[in-house]
Amino acid sequence: MSPTARHRTAAWPLAAVYAVLVVYASLYPFEGWRLQGIAPWSFLWAPWPRYWSRFDLVANVLGYAPLGFFIALAWLRDPRRRRWAAVLLALALCSALSLCMESLQMWLPRRVPSNADALLNALGALLGALVARGLDAMGVLARWGRFRQQWFGHQHAGALTLLALWPLALLFPAAVPFGLGQVLERLENTLAQWLEGTPWLEWLPLRDVELQPMLPMAELTCMVLGLLLPLLLAYSLVRGVRQRLLLAAVLGLAGVLASALSAALTWGPAHAWAWLDAPTLRALLLAALLALALLRLSPRAAVLLALIGLVWQLSMLNNASASVYFVQNLQIWEQGRFIRFHGLIQWMGWLWPYGLLWHLVLRLMASPARAQG
Repeated sequence: MSPTARHRTAAWPLAAVYAVLVVYASLYPFEGWRLQGIAPWSFLWAPWPRYWSRFDLVANVLGYAPLGFFIALAWLRDPRRRRWAAVLLALALCSALSLCMESLQMWLPRRVPSNADALLNALGALLGALVARGLDAMGVLARWGRFRQQWFGHQHAGALTLLALWPLALLFPAAVPFGLGQVLERLENTLAQWLEGTPWLEWLPLRDVELQPMLPMAELTCMVLGLLLPLLLAYSLVRGVRQRLLLAAVLGLAGVLASALSAALTWGPAHAWAWLDAPTLRALLLAALLALALLRLSPRAAVLLALIGLVWQLSMLNNASASVYFVQNLQIWEQGRFIRFHGLIQWMGWLWPYGLLWHLVLRLMASPARAQG
C-alpha cells in the first residue's frame, strides 16, 4: 500500500467536527422541546415554502457544502477506491443528516422544518463533493498528498486539523485578541444557575474573591502566546527553516484576517480593524520576533514549549474576568444576524486550546521518534 493510502487524513476529523457544528446550528438554541402530535417527517409532504430569503437560501447551500467536500475528500484519499463513489457517499450521508435535523426541528418551537431546506442542504453537499471530485480529477489531491508527505509526514492529522480550525476559532470575539479558552468564569456562573435551589450548590467550588480584569502586561503576554501557540505547533511538524518561515507567515496572516472578520461581524465592516490598537501591534511584533528566534527549535522542544505556553496562557485568562466592554461586544454579536454562526464558533473559541492541550500531552507521552514524526 502506498504512503498516500496509509497515512491518516485530516479530512475525516474535519468532517466529524463540521458535522457536530451542523447539528449544533440546526438545533440551536435547544430550548422548548415539545410534542406536537405530528409525524416528524411530515414536512417532506408539506407545501413548498411561499416566502424565500436570499440569506436562508445561500446559508442552506453553503452550510452543507464543506461537509460534503470533507467526506468526499476523505474517501478520495485512498487511491484504491472508486472515485465517483465519494460523491454518492457524501450526498447520502449529508442528506441523511439533513433529514434527521429537519425532523428533530419539529420538536423545537423556534425552528421550522422545511423540505426546501433539506433539498438545499443536499444540493450544497453535492456541490462540495463535486468540487472534491474535480480536484481529484485534476490531480490536485495527488499533488497535495505528495506535498503533505514531504512536509509533514503521515502521522500528524490531529495537528493539521488543529491548525486548520485555529482561524475559525478566532472568529468568536475574545476578551483579549488571540486569547482563546477563557471559559472558567462563564462555566462557574452557568453551573451556579443550574444548581440554584438544590443542595448540590454547596458542593460547587466557587471562588472566594471576585475576579479582576487583566493588567496590560498580562494582556500583552496572552496575545503573544496566543499567536505563538499555532506557530510552535507548526514548528513541531516541519524542520526546515524556509518551511517554518512560510508556515509562520501563513498562520500569522490567517490569524489577523480572522480577527478582522470577527470584528466586522460584530461591529460592522467599517470597524474591522478597530481591535488592531497599539498594544496589539506590539504583541504582533513581539510574536514575530520570537517566531524568528525559535526557527531552529527541535520538534520535540517546540511541543514542550507550546505546552508550557498554553498552560501559562490558560492560567492567566481563567484567573481574570472579562471586561464590561467585552461583555457588551459579546451581546452585540449574540443578538446579531449570525446568532447560529455565533453558536458554532463560540465552541471553537472555547475548546480549541483544550484540544491543543490534549494533543500536546499525547505527543509528549509518545516515543521521541513518533512525537517528532
